[in-house]
Amino acid sequence: MKVIVAENHEEVSRLAADILEETVRANPCCTLGLATGSSPVGMYRELSRRCREEGLDFSRVHSVNLDEYVGLAPTHEQSYRYFMDSNLFDHINIDKANTYVANGTGDIEENLREFNAVLDRTDIDVQVLGVGPDGHLGFNEPGDTLCDSAHKEVLDESIGAYFERLEKGGEDQTFAEFGQKALPMLKRALVKKTVAKSLRRFDILEFPATIRNLFEDNTATRSGSDEASRAILLATQLEGEAEDLLHNVDMLFDAQEGNDFLSFSAENRPDDNMYLMP
Repeated sequence: MKVIVAENHEEVSRLAADILEETVRANPCCTLGLATGSSPVGMYRELSRRCREEGLDFSRVHSVNLDEYVGLAPTHEQSYRYFMDSNLFDHINIDKANTYVANGTGDIEENLREFNAVLDRTDIDVQVLGVGPDGHLGFNEPGDTLCDSAHKEVLDESIGAYFERLEKGGEDQTFAEFGQKALPMLKRALVKKTVAKSLRRFDILEFPATIRNLFEDNTATRSGSDEASRAILLATQLEGEAEDLLHNVDMLFDAQEGNDFLSFSAENRPDDNMYLMP
């Protein structure tokens, strides 16, 4: 494994774009494995600039994306098809018929079979990956098994119920404004709970990024019981912070539905109660 240390995100983005450009110029019909999230956004912006200003040609390039949210249509602004169009495909000369992002709606089992069929017949020349806060790659979240095919991954069932309530709000303007406040808190709570879950299990399989330790040309060390105890303490802290965030989201739901509600925030002590009247 070759590790390149960069000064900042901008330099990382340029260096990553260099690798993809080299691949595209060497093989104009190559297949790129692409990812979403904040990590590759700068790289996509740089590739778009090189296509526009320097003639980097994507007209014969194919692409396959890592994942998609179940239940989101391609036109939904939170879907990964929408993300790829907005951040890359709409800004380069790629044929969208040559781009593959899994279908998140309809028969999920059939969609998975289609996704696996695409993977079976596709040789990916270079794969873009971003390492998540808990060490996940793609949606390979903490778990006790490693999957070698496309599969459905449950991120967090309890928080998923909150997202479903947001979806049911539809296009109502008042509810949309409420969703803009609640969504960032839900995302932070999801990250904190996922990281805490990984820390409590504290095993190589719980941090998919450490799969590299399975290869002979990599070495890794662990510091034993002290590291494990610190991990448990951090997990407890993160779980508490996640519950605080969910409590605040509950308050927003109560306010949206016109109910009296109890306020609890980071600015108050846990035993401080503030009753807000409608």
